[in-house]
Amino acid sequence: MFRRTFWFTTGVAAGVWATTKVNRKLRQLTPESLAATAANKALETGQRLKDRAVGFALDVRDNMAQREAELEEALGIHANPELPSPRRYTAIENDSDNRSTPKYIEAPMHSYNRNEDH
Repeated sequence: MFRRTFWFTTGVAAGVWATTKVNRKLRQLTPESLAATAANKALETGQRLKDRAVGFALDVRDNMAQREAELEEALGIHANPELPSPRRYTAIENDSDNRSTPKYIEAPMHSYNRNEDH
């Protein structure tokens, strides 16, 4: 009698275990679950690619700055060269009483955009 009870209990436990496993696998294979899994993997892959791209960009920037410093040192270029002052254009005025002190206007701002008027 004990032997039959043992095997009956073992069979029930095996049946419950197998049913649970099959139900879990069936839930994993539903379209919603497959879509969610694919979306999660895509997000993880995108994050990894972004991290690698950012790391690469930072490495390029660091090496670029280092190489620029080497070239500036080799060519004797100073970091802050003296720039000439901006030029001012004299205004042509027919003012007879103020001929001794010319008046200046700012440089004309011309746009080089050929599509500006269209």
